[in-house]
Amino acid sequence: MAHQIENMAYVGQTPWHGLGNQLTPNQPIEVWAKQAGMDWQIESSNVSYMAQNERGQSIIMPYEEQRVLYRSDTYAPLSVVSQRYQEVQPLEILEFYRDLTEQSGFELETAGVLKGGKKFWALAKTEQTSALKGKDVSNGYILLATACDGTLATTAQFTSIRVVCNNTLAIALKGQSTSTGVVKVPHSTKFDAEKIKQQLGISVRAWNEHMYEMKQLSQRKVTQTEAAAYFDAVFNNTSLSMAEQDEGIIQFYRNVARQANHITKAANKTEPNGRAMSKVMTMFNGHGRGAELSSAKDTAYGLLCSITEFADHERRAMSQDHRLDSAWFGAGAGLKQRGLEVALKMID
Repeated sequence: MAHQIENMAYVGQTPWHGLGNQLTPNQPIEVWAKQAGMDWQIESSNVSYMAQNERGQSIIMPYEEQRVLYRSDTYAPLSVVSQRYQEVQPLEILEFYRDLTEQSGFELETAGVLKGGKKFWALAKTEQTSALKGKDVSNGYILLATACDGTLATTAQFTSIRVVCNNTLAIALKGQSTSTGVVKVPHSTKFDAEKIKQQLGISVRAWNEHMYEMKQLSQRKVTQTEAAAYFDAVFNNTSLSMAEQDEGIIQFYRNVARQANHITKAANKTEPNGRAMSKVMTMFNGHGRGAELSSAKDTAYGLLCSITEFADHERRAMSQDHRLDSAWFGAGAGLKQRGLEVALKMID
C-alpha cells in the first residue's frame, strides 16, 4: 500500500502515528530540513500542449495562463496552478520557527512531507502547559502547514495535545466566528512569516482562553442520555435538543453502556454512524485513554476527549499516514472541530 508520507522527523517519544526519523533535541533548522525531507525547492514551468498543424506536424504550443509546479530534486509534478499562485517553500515552513526556537523557548517536535511533496508541515511545542483536575496535562503547540495542490491554505494555528493519550485538538474559542488561534493565508497572497506571527499573537492569550474552556467542560457533569445526544449531534449533525428527544437513540446508547463494545448487526444497519458512535460511547464509559481521570469521567470534557481520540487513533484509515493527514487537515480534523463546537454549547 502506498504511503502518503514522503518523509518525516521527530524528537522525543515516537509520535502517535508511529512514523518518522528520530532526532536528538535542539537540532538546527538545516538538520530538520534534511531529516524531514524538506530540503528541496518548489520549481515551476509554463504549461505547454502538443497540437498538429495543417501539414500534420506536431507542434508545441504554450498555455500562458497556468504553470506546473514540480520538485527540484526529483522533478516530480506537484500541481498545475495559475500564474497568480504564490507558492510557499518547504524551508520557509521550518524557517518560521528559527527565531522561536533559538530565542523564545519553542522546540520543534515533528515536521514532514505528505503526498510526495504536495503538503508539508512543522509542529513546535511552546512553553505553555496546563493541568486539569486529576493531573490531566495538556501542552501547547503551534502547527504551520501548507499545500501546493489546492487542498490547504497556508495555516498557522495553536494546537493542544493531551499528554495521557496524545490527542490533538486545534484551539478554537467559544463565541468567535474566527478563532484567534488560527491564521490562514490563501495562495493568492504572498507568505509573510512575521505578519503571521503578529496576527497569531505568539502569546498566552489563546492558550489561556482555551484551557479555561477545557476547565469548564471538565466541571460539566453529563448523563448517559446527554452523552448519547452529544455523539448523535457530532456524527449526524443533529441538535442536542432534538437528539435528547429521540428515545430510540437514548435506549440504543443505554444498551451500549451496559454491553461495552458489543453492538448488534441490526443497530449497525439502522443507526447512522452506529459503529463509530458505539466506539466513542465505549471509550467515554471508561475504555478510552485517560477516561477514568476525574477531569474526563462523566464530563463534557470526557465526551470531547472521546471524539479526539477516535479521530486520532481509532477512525478507519488506509494507513497511519492517511490517518495523520485526516486528523490534522481532513475529515478527522473536521470531526474534532464539530466535537468541540457541540461540547462548548453544553456550557453556554
